[in-house]
Amino acid sequence: MKYSQSTNTFSNMYQAQPKSGTGKGVLVIHAWWGLNQFFKDLCDRLAGEGFFVVAPDLYHGRIASTIDEAKKLRSKLKQATVADEITRAADQLQQLSSISGQGLGVMGFSLGGYWGLWLAEQKPSLVTATIVFYGLRNGDYSTSQSAFQFHLAEADEYVAASGVKKLQKSLDAADKVATFYTYPGTSHWFFESDRPDAYNSQAAQLAWNRSVEFLKLYI
Repeated sequence: MKYSQSTNTFSNMYQAQPKSGTGKGVLVIHAWWGLNQFFKDLCDRLAGEGFFVVAPDLYHGRIASTIDEAKKLRSKLKQATVADEITRAADQLQQLSSISGQGLGVMGFSLGGYWGLWLAEQKPSLVTATIVFYGLRNGDYSTSQSAFQFHLAEADEYVAASGVKKLQKSLDAADKVATFYTYPGTSHWFFESDRPDAYNSQAAQLAWNRSVEFLKLYI
């Protein structure tokens, strides 16, 4: 493997870097389960592709294994605190990974997808590639410099088809590069191998390949 041993160097963040010690930066924002082992392993996989990766831990060490536990943890989040922690993680990542002025990639999952889109809107010149797995957020992306890629489940009780259409129209109106992939036979969390009730290995591999190619193209 090309990546170095990952470390928790910074408080409430997980870091993975390639052997070279530098690379284009990718911010990973976890789903409502918390920064569990799956998302840490994902950071390592991205580092293996040559990216410098940081993942903020929005729950500060707490992990949910059931939907009820995840709902409780999510309900305790404070919007202002999350916004501040994600912004600081992005700023820290840029300092660690790239030359001044280079954009970052963001990969967010469900809850993390919402916040990835938020960052693309709030930091329009910082984020140049935004990948969202089964998540949505309405917003004004007209000033964003990001390209967008969405990975959606065919049957998803958490993501409304009407919301997808609304976001598509918004990104089209803003003249953004935006690709929406829907994976047949999948449900929410299909990418996450630690969710056996939803994981779809074939769809996950295809989504992974598309994501890596997208990040290499746009950051």
